[in-house]
Amino acid sequence: MKKLNILILSGLLLCCMIAISIPAPAQDSGVLATKADSLRGSITPQRAWWEVVYYDLHVTIQPKDSSITGYNNITYRVTDPSRKMQIDLQHPLRIDQVKQNGQKLSFNRVDSTNAYFVDVPQKLEKNSLHTISIYYRGQPKVAENAPWDGGFIWSQDSLGNPWIATANQGLGASVWWPNKDHQSAEPDSMSINISVPDSLVNVSNGRLRDTTKHANGMTTWSWFVSNPINNYNVTVNTGNYVNFTDTLEGENGTLDLSYWVLEQDLEKAKKQFKQVKPMIRCFEDWFGPYPFYEDSFKLVHTPHLGMEHQSAVAYGNGFQNGYNGTDLSGTGWGMKWDFIIIHESGHEWWGNNVTTNDIADMWVHEGFTSYAESIYTECRFGKKAGAEYSRGLRNRIQNNKPITGKYGLNNEGSGDMYYKGHNMLHMIRQIVDNDSTWKNILRGIQQKFRYQTVSSDQIERYIIKQSGKDLDDVFDQYLHYADIPTLEYYIKNGTLYYRWEATVPQFDMPLKVSLDDDTYSFIYPSSERWKKTKLSLDDPNNFQIDKNFYIKTDSLAQ
Repeated sequence: MKKLNILILSGLLLCCMIAISIPAPAQDSGVLATKADSLRGSITPQRAWWEVVYYDLHVTIQPKDSSITGYNNITYRVTDPSRKMQIDLQHPLRIDQVKQNGQKLSFNRVDSTNAYFVDVPQKLEKNSLHTISIYYRGQPKVAENAPWDGGFIWSQDSLGNPWIATANQGLGASVWWPNKDHQSAEPDSMSINISVPDSLVNVSNGRLRDTTKHANGMTTWSWFVSNPINNYNVTVNTGNYVNFTDTLEGENGTLDLSYWVLEQDLEKAKKQFKQVKPMIRCFEDWFGPYPFYEDSFKLVHTPHLGMEHQSAVAYGNGFQNGYNGTDLSGTGWGMKWDFIIIHESGHEWWGNNVTTNDIADMWVHEGFTSYAESIYTECRFGKKAGAEYSRGLRNRIQNNKPITGKYGLNNEGSGDMYYKGHNMLHMIRQIVDNDSTWKNILRGIQQKFRYQTVSSDQIERYIIKQSGKDLDDVFDQYLHYADIPTLEYYIKNGTLYYRWEATVPQFDMPLKVSLDDDTYSFIYPSSERWKKTKLSLDDPNNFQIDKNFYIKTDSLAQ
């Protein structure tokens, strides 16, 4: 992941920012950004006046010299008076030519950034549709440690055949194809046409429409995505693949399941991928119908660990349970299922169907998907098992930075977006205290924000409204500050005294504790003052706090 560069002198920032504007969230973040950061992460004036409708991508891959050539036909809608158009393509790739309506357009790369400004025709009519064609070539950035350090993966399988893939979340799809590389820019649909040597198969998103053999020893594999798709999900998977299929009768009818694996691993895949059907049934029950019936569900064997590529989920977990053969939770439950199948497929709902406008809010993708692992564990092994799995992940939480990143700068927040986001959601379920309501909230998010890009605030407002619970302080503390709240308490003469110590002023969050010997009950601490509640415990030493609440405690001596 490219790290944010911080400039000390505001004068240098102003100098760098000529010809673009930084949105208010970036300006207010306390971070001074480079021009490249803002061009990549914000809705610049050169992005704001048009929206993507359709991508028609054509790429030829040459394994011999690790090069690609191609073009992307971008159909766009004019939403405001036209000006220069920003197209993103990362070095060392370069744009050779830009055309619209057969006319060559002039363009220039903005300083040393990965943004190109194109001189499109002026005075385009509002709401009119146009198609611009971007021709490019070069040797794309090689991923050094995919999928975390993204780019192109040029690998070989165990038999020495070329095995090629892309993975570019965070880094951006413009690392290998030209586009409007902002998470809010989703086309309504997309055509993906990848040409590879005849001996290889290419698998991309959506459904295979056609294969075309050419006289030069190349074959074009043409795939079509009929649903909106975010840029980083668009994928190349090229190798010595074989295919097997199945179907599942789901909430929206018959769902086609398609699996693409290396020929030598076919039998292992047939056994391991049996986990897909119970997973989809579980997720449909809790989150609603699989979002992309029209495009099918695919698992694709890859030379990297995995990625949530929409309708073509990348799988590289060695056909074994756990995460690379280990249980991230340390509870044993994580070894009951294949982490990559469950987690990356969970993103079809959380991240692919519901996508955030800005990667600063990536906790919505990763926190909910991590939480989906607990939901799956609960589906298969019971509610107690799911809760134990959630709590087991707390040992991996750092609490050293806020979960939320800086807006408008292509800046993710802390890696705690996974396990801390997960445990925050698990805790909110306890506060809601009604599993039917909680399930309806999760399903409702998927329905209300279907195929949309959203902000964290929209998701938070929805949960608050549907639950009827005042969760503003909870979201604020757990998402925007590094630390978690501490319950300070003491017991004196059979009475519990308690209050919150938290970063959020006047922090207020209900908590379940054992006020008597048989049940847990809610108390309502605040950070403003001490409160007290009479205990009905046979032995005050039996006092407990519900361990499903992710908090710190401080028992004060009296």
